[in-house]
Amino acid sequence: MYEGPIQILIDQLAKQPGLGPKGAQRIAFSLLAGDNTEIDRLIAALGEVRDNVQFCVECGNVSADRLCRICADARRDPTKICVVEEPKDIYAIERTKAFDGRYHVLGGALDPLSGIGPDQLRIRELLLRLGNQPDGKDVTEVIIATDPTTEGEATATYLLRMLKDFPGLSMTRLASGLPMGSDLEFADELTLGRAFSGRRALA
Repeated sequence: MYEGPIQILIDQLAKQPGLGPKGAQRIAFSLLAGDNTEIDRLIAALGEVRDNVQFCVECGNVSADRLCRICADARRDPTKICVVEEPKDIYAIERTKAFDGRYHVLGGALDPLSGIGPDQLRIRELLLRLGNQPDGKDVTEVIIATDPTTEGEATATYLLRMLKDFPGLSMTRLASGLPMGSDLEFADELTLGRAFSGRRALA
């Protein structure tokens, strides 16, 4: 245990996802060893995030404006909506350059043990979106891109049940399986099972 402000900083950093006490300690001492300009920049960036970052009113993505850049882009296909759990998932998909539609952020996944049910997610907003597109074009495909976890699968199943009666709407799920360059012996049972289920014919 350290004294005073440095311990307070370590404790606050350790609360962040993916950071344990050791990682928090390294960051705290890195900041301590840096110059004041870097600390001032970090403080200013945190203030900007707190005061100026908001969520897109259409999809729920993080945005500096009322609409995020994807929803405001007229070149994106409004007939396809990819449903993700968190804004960070959008940027993972965008890096592939394989999707030209729009997104919908749920804000998490169903997890009854943690008290997260349908009312805690942006499912109602998705239903409203499907029934009332601002540009008047009907959505023809909803791509479920929730994580391949127990919670993500439960969310995908729930969405399928909620959306199956929408006329003219097809539901798809991102394929999952073995990553390129990996060995079978290192694949877990769920990943290997998914790879078998999603196998395709060779030409």
